[in-house]
Amino acid sequence: MTPTTPPDVPALDTTIQEPGLDAGEVELLLFMLERSRATFAWKVGGLDADALHRSFPPSQMTLGGLVKHMALVEDDVCARRLGAGGYGNAWQATTPEDWPGYDWRSAADDSPAELYACWQDAVDRAREVWARVTADGGLDERAQIEWDDGSPNRRRLLVDLNAEYARHLGHADLFREAVDGLVGEDPPQA
Repeated sequence: MTPTTPPDVPALDTTIQEPGLDAGEVELLLFMLERSRATFAWKVGGLDADALHRSFPPSQMTLGGLVKHMALVEDDVCARRLGAGGYGNAWQATTPEDWPGYDWRSAADDSPAELYACWQDAVDRAREVWARVTADGGLDERAQIEWDDGSPNRRRLLVDLNAEYARHLGHADLFREAVDGLVGEDPPQA
């Protein structure tokens, strides 16, 4: 079954740019993030509001909630954990105290275009931040967040961001198959 994108929904980029066979650590970690983003875009993209807001009991999770959650994750890693960027417009009227569950709850009120723009804007900001911080001190530099046992390096945050996508790609994969039968590991490439 081939999904049909509603006319008012922007297309998400699902292009995967393969790195060279001799790519270094930073390039490979960023490639993995981009590959996960492209696959996520493929799994959640092109859907109407009914498909994005449909839950899959017993979970209340929706594809729209996943989209907005990943936008918050992208922004939070850059703004709070790396200290190298700001939060997007979707979060301006909120405070971190509002956030537990806000991304999931508020997604139900957002149109497909709003959800996709929220995530795409966060990804665009994050790409700029990751390009800047990997050029400025690389992944060995400490992040701007303190954990109980100290401050992690940027590498750990990049690995954790990849892990967050991996975790939610599993959800998106199952939910999208239930919506319209779309299956596969990577988005088709030209």
